[in-house]
Amino acid sequence: MKHIISPTDLTVSELNELLDLSEEIIANPRKFSDVCRGKKLATLFYEPSTRTRLSFEAAMLNLGGSVLGFSSADSSSAAKGESVADTIRVVSSYADICAIRHPKEGAPYVASLYSSIPVINAGDGGHNHPTQTFTDLLTIKNLKGRLNNLCVGFCGDLKFGRTVHSLINALARYENISFILISPEELRVPEYIRKEVLEANNIQFEETTSLENAMPKLDILYMTRVQRERFFNEEDYIRLKDIYILDEKKMAAARTDMLVLHPLPRVNEIATEVDSDPRAVYFKQAQYGVYVRMALIMKLLEIV
Repeated sequence: MKHIISPTDLTVSELNELLDLSEEIIANPRKFSDVCRGKKLATLFYEPSTRTRLSFEAAMLNLGGSVLGFSSADSSSAAKGESVADTIRVVSSYADICAIRHPKEGAPYVASLYSSIPVINAGDGGHNHPTQTFTDLLTIKNLKGRLNNLCVGFCGDLKFGRTVHSLINALARYENISFILISPEELRVPEYIRKEVLEANNIQFEETTSLENAMPKLDILYMTRVQRERFFNEEDYIRLKDIYILDEKKMAAARTDMLVLHPLPRVNEIATEVDSDPRAVYFKQAQYGVYVRMALIMKLLEIV
């Protein structure tokens, strides 16, 4: 039995197989419409989510399975003080596979230690978000045709952004990848990412505060919102929340084949005028999330 807590829980070979299966689903979704009949997915979401929770549910329903779970800690026994370990012990007897989102880093890992069914980390604090990473990789692979020889820019909240941390970890395993890390000083990528991932693997990267200067160099621009829920100080959030806004003027400096990704939700960091640009693929990216989660569910349940 395999759990997915970090994007690196899959080898590069396993990850490529997952993405190949996802592209097969894109090409022929009807082929997989009944493969999980009789199987149940439990969604244990201790903090709010729209895309991740609904895409997991859509994925299981698309495979012919069923879904049960809760969408906030307040509607679960966590409100009574029940531990994650006890919850997963119980849920393991109700479902065949589980997706868990939790505000505390490491909670999905704890769940995996006590679970008798596969556990998928659907986001834990500012730590990891592996299925968003698989979604991002599928988007890039399907639209760019490769996962190597890329210059990838991350812009916005690089300190608390778990999607950023996960994607850097995953892309660092491919050949000829370089990063431009665009953020204010207060929201720089954490030291452990810089030391243990980038420098340890001799990955070329630069840190800058200027989105404008980075634009012409990029194959991929990954925009992120400044996350109000991760701040302890409201004044700092207000000061930083609109520091980067991608608009048509900035897009004019980018390559004609550059792609703009965003894990969503968007607040103000991408102007709506950019939505009509063919390089803006963040809504298509959200759709790809369903396909890659379908593939992951099948892999973990050993259906394919």
